[in-house]
Amino acid sequence: MKYKMLVLDMDDTLLTDDHRISEKNKSAIAQAQEAGVKVVLASGRPTPAMLSYAKELGLHQNNSYILAYNGAVILDMTTEEVLFEQSISKEDIHALYDFSQENGVHIITYLDGNIIASSESPYIDIETHITGMPLIKVDDFKKAVDRDSVKCIMLDEPERLVEVMAKLKAQVNHKSITTSKPFFLEIMQLGIDKAASLDRLAQKLGISSDEIIAVGNASNDLSMIQYAGLGVWVDNVEDALRHHADVVVASNNEDGVAEVIERFILEETLV
Repeated sequence: MKYKMLVLDMDDTLLTDDHRISEKNKSAIAQAQEAGVKVVLASGRPTPAMLSYAKELGLHQNNSYILAYNGAVILDMTTEEVLFEQSISKEDIHALYDFSQENGVHIITYLDGNIIASSESPYIDIETHITGMPLIKVDDFKKAVDRDSVKCIMLDEPERLVEVMAKLKAQVNHKSITTSKPFFLEIMQLGIDKAASLDRLAQKLGISSDEIIAVGNASNDLSMIQYAGLGVWVDNVEDALRHHADVVVASNNEDGVAEVIERFILEETLV
């Protein structure tokens, strides 16, 4: 099978633990693009927290795309035009805030390139550090969130979020709910996930799912792993998900992405 698209999750997949793209991964991605493979980044990250990495990989020079906010946004890297966006209404965000307060967990959302929060938490600090986005601490969350936004995250200890996730899914049936890290419970509009937006993009480009490789490590990657013709986990995948992929490669710190490219893209071009 000659693959035409390689879709990469970012944190804990493409990126090392210190949020870098290794030289080996970068070189392999450049070779894949030279071979005509479309490389797409698909992340729970907000768009601003993906752009520098996408440009580092030359996606803007290779007519490629990013899927941000777990697929709630599709961005054309060549023009930086938003091709698709699906938001959560401010009323629903207010209801999610009420739920978070009733259940004693933190909540954030995103407006105007900022992270909006009304509480303090080490987990909010982690999101601020990962994304590099400004954190705006507000006294009144509902007043500050005066319009729609693409995503919310509830944050707390992983064990606590397992309970909260079950309760939220039981009470709210009109949202997509997943985790990107054990302490990040991500909420998007119903129907939004990485696979759904990947399918939108693939149809636009005339690429079938069988011609796609998707690489990830976490629950929010599962939909695209199952959608793609070749679904790949890096070795640091959550144990409960391990059996869902076609292949498991080296970890994010051991150039797993380069292994995928060498085994399934570059070798194929030599045949």
